[in-house]
Amino acid sequence: MHSAELRPIRLEDYTPFPYLLPTLDMVVRIGSDSTEVETTLGLAPAARAAADGCLHLHAVAMEVEALLLDGVPLDARRWNHADGVLTVRDVPADPFRLTSRCRLDPSSNTSLEGLYVSGGMFTTQCEAEGFRRITPHPDRPDLLSRFTVRIEAPRALAPVLLSNGNCIDRGELDRARHYSVWQDPFPKPSYLFALVAGRLVAREDLFTTCSGREVRLRIFVEPGDEAYTGHAMASLRRSMAWDEQRFKLEYDLDEYNIVAVRHFNMGAMENKSLNIFNAKLILADVETATDGDLERIESVIAHEYFHNWTGNRITCRDWFQLSLKEGLT
Repeated sequence: MHSAELRPIRLEDYTPFPYLLPTLDMVVRIGSDSTEVETTLGLAPAARAAADGCLHLHAVAMEVEALLLDGVPLDARRWNHADGVLTVRDVPADPFRLTSRCRLDPSSNTSLEGLYVSGGMFTTQCEAEGFRRITPHPDRPDLLSRFTVRIEAPRALAPVLLSNGNCIDRGELDRARHYSVWQDPFPKPSYLFALVAGRLVAREDLFTTCSGREVRLRIFVEPGDEAYTGHAMASLRRSMAWDEQRFKLEYDLDEYNIVAVRHFNMGAMENKSLNIFNAKLILADVETATDGDLERIESVIAHEYFHNWTGNRITCRDWFQLSLKEGLT
C-alpha cells in the first residue's frame, strides 16, 4: 500500500462496535498445502445499531468459501468479500450465530501476521491486527469473547498442538491426523489469540498458587534446546510468586505455556496462557551467558506474565491505550 493510500486513525473517531461477541468457536484444520478455518461467532446486537443494517468484518488474505447464518447456508447475494472486508447484509435484529469457512496458505504468509510458518512450525502473531488474517472478525480490542478452539493436523507435521486456555480434549482422528481442543473461560480480545503447531519438546514444572491450586508450566522449544530453558523456568516461577506476594494476583488457569520460536517477528507476545517468545529471550546456558543476558530473559518473562492481569484480563478499549497496558505492566 502506498503512503498516499494510508488513512489516519483518530481517537475522536472511536465508536463502539454495533454488536456484542460473547462467544467464538473455531476449528483450525492444518494441512501441508493449506489450512481451513471454520469459525462461529456468537453475535448479539448492541444498543447502538448498525446504520446500514449490515455486519462488517475484517477478512484479509483469505478465501471465504461459505457463510452460514444460524446453521443455514447464506445466499451469496447477501454477502460480499472485497478489499479485506466481509460485508453481510440484512442481519437479524436478535442474537445470531455466523459461521464462516475460509482457506489460508500459512506457508506463503510473509507478513508474519496472522497464522504463518516459521522454521516448519505453525505460529501466530495477532497484536495488533493479525487476527483478521486468520478468520473474518471485527478484530478490535474492545470486543471480548470466550474462545473454544479445536486444532487438527497431521501428527507427523505437528505432533504438538497448542492454543489459549486449558486443554479439555485431545485424541486421534485417524492413523495420520490428531486433534486437541482448548477452552479459555475468560473473555479476551482477538489480539490475544494464539496457536502453535509443530515438532516441539518441553521442559515441565508445577507451580502451587497461594490458594493451593497446581498450575502446569511448560516451555516448548525445538528438540535439543530443552537443556537451555532452566533459567527461563525459574524466572517464570519467581514472577508468579512475586505477583501473588506484591499484588495478591493469582494465576487463573490450569496451564501456562511458553513457546520459543527462532524466527518470531517480535521479542515476546503475552497471548493469554500461551506466550510466544523469540528464542533468544528464553534460551540461555547459565555457565556461559552474561549476567545481562540472564537479567534480560528474566525481565521479559516477568513482563509477559504480568500482562495476565494488566492487559489480558483487564484490557484496552482501543490502540490509543497501548501505552497504558504496557506502561502499567
